[in-house]
Amino acid sequence: MAETYDLIVLGSGPGGYVAAIRAAQLGLTTAIVEREVLGGICLNWGCIPTKALLRSAEIFHHIKHAESFGLSAGKPAFDLAKVVARSRDVAAQMNRGVTGLMKRNKIAVYMGDGKLTGAGKMSVTADGKSTELVGKHLIIATGARARELPFARADGKRIWTYRHAMAPTEMPTELLVIGSGAIGIEFASVYNDLGAHVTVVEMLDRIVPVEDAEVSRALTKSVTSQGMEILTSAGVESLKADAKGVAAVIKGKDGKPAERRFSHAIVAVGIAPNTENIGLEGLGVKTTKGHIDTDPMCRTNVPGLWAIGDVTAPPWLAHKASHEGVIAAEAIALALGNKDAHPHAMDVLNIPGCTYCRPQVASVGMTEAKAKEAGHEVKVGRFPFPGNGKAIAMGETEGFVKTVFDAKTGELLGAHMIGAEVTELIQGYTIGKTAELVEQDFIASIFPHPTLSEMMHESVLAAYGRVIHI
Repeated sequence: MAETYDLIVLGSGPGGYVAAIRAAQLGLTTAIVEREVLGGICLNWGCIPTKALLRSAEIFHHIKHAESFGLSAGKPAFDLAKVVARSRDVAAQMNRGVTGLMKRNKIAVYMGDGKLTGAGKMSVTADGKSTELVGKHLIIATGARARELPFARADGKRIWTYRHAMAPTEMPTELLVIGSGAIGIEFASVYNDLGAHVTVVEMLDRIVPVEDAEVSRALTKSVTSQGMEILTSAGVESLKADAKGVAAVIKGKDGKPAERRFSHAIVAVGIAPNTENIGLEGLGVKTTKGHIDTDPMCRTNVPGLWAIGDVTAPPWLAHKASHEGVIAAEAIALALGNKDAHPHAMDVLNIPGCTYCRPQVASVGMTEAKAKEAGHEVKVGRFPFPGNGKAIAMGETEGFVKTVFDAKTGELLGAHMIGAEVTELIQGYTIGKTAELVEQDFIASIFPHPTLSEMMHESVLAAYGRVIHI
């Protein structure tokens, strides 16, 4: 006889496990199905362990420049195996945390391959045995995997995906990074700081292309000064690995292909959704390029079936998946009669984006160009890191904060940052956008001194001709 639940969640990443917890909080009997490890890619092979690697690389960078702070640290060195081991320990700790959260919230956990077998029905197969589950509602949160180039299949030795790059057995000397989105540029930053010569190839005309053009230019200048080679409007036409390294044919801006050799290559050209073999076709679930179509409340076209996270439309970010998990869980609880649930639709313009390279990049809302394309008359403010006392004291004077406002209404349309710790600062503007604050709300707010956050205030002041410290 099948086990019956109010909600069954397929996938336990930052979307799935958050959805399950919120559903349990709202009184729903909840089950979660996971084929690999609780916490999904983000906690085990993505966001968290990557940040552990970035932190090791950042500290190594600071040690190399200790003398500029009046310190002496001897000749800096690192043990790659220990760096990787620390990253894996961090991931394991996060996995244990999610396991504990499932127990604490009385969420039933089924380990195995889940597949939809009909409306509200799912089978879970593990070790050749199947368990049948029935749910009044089901959430698909199966996430995504690295997209591979057909001519550059990862072998884990010379050609890597992000997963291989997180647990290398040897240190690259000459590293090719294909793709300059968040994943590509973060790994480029890690290995560049650890001493590899890094070449980044980007098909579009600038790196981190989803960011504001000024931020892209500033990051290009910064990483180039660090020793990276940046090739934009370029493409890798072939990639072949051998015992000594990788041979890549790269077509540059001039349209001429040339062969170059590297010790290793990382392919970071996007993701592919995990929608195969989970029973979507049998239910007639609508998809676009493999990603499940949903409305702003995370509903699919099939009644009772919901989808969240990387398996749906972009942006493909862990915090977007978590927020969608809450939205879907609350909408389901409301549908099942819980009047204390108050779901709200997702607004993608209020989703911040963060890239943890050195220097960091963060943004929310429209770029200046997108705002103008949308018909807004804009006021733009900028404030540079060298004008901030805390940044000078930290020795972190590279970067700026940029804000874009609607000139007529004072609405904050977008905010864009590059520099130290901007991934922590961006949330102030995100709250402002969510609360629909206008320029006077930011201007009238008191920002503590000395902090990097003062630059957020100054950028708004600059947009309205009132900047103080430049």
